[in-house]
Amino acid sequence: MDNIANKVATIHTQRFDQEPDVFRSPGRINIIGEHTDYNEGFVLPAAIDRYVYIGISRRVDNLIKLYSINFDKIVYSTVELIEMQEEQWANYILGICKLLAPTYSHGFEMTVYGDVPIGAGLSSSAALESAVGYAVNAVFALGYDRMQLAQIGQQCEHQFIGVRCGIMDQFASLHGRLNQVMKLDCRNLDYSYFPLELGDYEFVLLNTNVSHSLASSAYNDRRSQCETGVAQLQMRYPEVHSLRDASVEMLDLAIPDPSEQSYIKSRFVIEEIQRVSKVCDYLNEGALDKVGELMYATHRGLKEAYEVSCPELDYLVDYIREYPEVLGARMMGGGFGGCTLNLVKKTFVAELIERVSKAYESLFGIALDSYVVKLGEGTAHVH
Repeated sequence: MDNIANKVATIHTQRFDQEPDVFRSPGRINIIGEHTDYNEGFVLPAAIDRYVYIGISRRVDNLIKLYSINFDKIVYSTVELIEMQEEQWANYILGICKLLAPTYSHGFEMTVYGDVPIGAGLSSSAALESAVGYAVNAVFALGYDRMQLAQIGQQCEHQFIGVRCGIMDQFASLHGRLNQVMKLDCRNLDYSYFPLELGDYEFVLLNTNVSHSLASSAYNDRRSQCETGVAQLQMRYPEVHSLRDASVEMLDLAIPDPSEQSYIKSRFVIEEIQRVSKVCDYLNEGALDKVGELMYATHRGLKEAYEVSCPELDYLVDYIREYPEVLGARMMGGGFGGCTLNLVKKTFVAELIERVSKAYESLFGIALDSYVVKLGEGTAHVH
């Protein structure tokens, strides 16, 4: 059992006077494939070595008691009457519990701790949802498989949080494997693993520590614009069910005005789906320089076409692309803040972090956080 799992178990026992089962679920990075998941495209995520931990013990009555170590807050509910509350961290848990509630009858105590940075684009919320779903499923022997739990996490976002996300984040958290990336087909949920061999390079996350308020509303707007693009494509190509089925040439004929937002947003997604397949080929070939070029291309599209970047993210990408030791960089996640993902030569990481941190804080007055991430294990029972 790792040190954090031991900490969670100890705190849970002290607070609730019961020894818990402890589960953990990882955050994730996405090598490439932004905003493709809800368009039935491909994504290329990997679990990372930062986790949300859940300590859980069963009760004999119907009470639910939730305690967050990070926020030092406790929330109460019952199995029969689960309602959303002011504590936002608790709503991710309660949403999952409400979706699962018809299948269990007893209450429980739950202690939560996470070291996945919140708001950094590493899907801390999906890690929490996945950990909770997996834990409740295991403790009450409900019989759900990992993909079903991922879908329940996605439903929680849609129904209780108000974000119409795709399934990538929950999938990656639940299905991660050590030192492997996953290519997920978001249409039929087929997936495959293959090793990620970075050699002399490693992934570095640079956290802007900003979270602009546009993120949730803009995410839903972009999804609607893509749906409009599909509807326009279907008028000419009825066989098109999603942007996954379209090419740029088809888009040009279906939407003759390239200044329409539905055209601009749809074209980005179509090109991004193509980039996922190219990156898989380049990883198999060991062509990391070409992977890096496509990371830069994705960022340019997210900035100029999809319009989900922000000055802080753009500055970080522009700053480090001047260094030959950096093969690629891009913003990662829904947008308007969070992290950039950077493919950096190992021997240059410390120097790069020192330089970019000083430059960033000097310009924006905000401290820059950095994380060197390794690929981690998916959701698991750890104690």
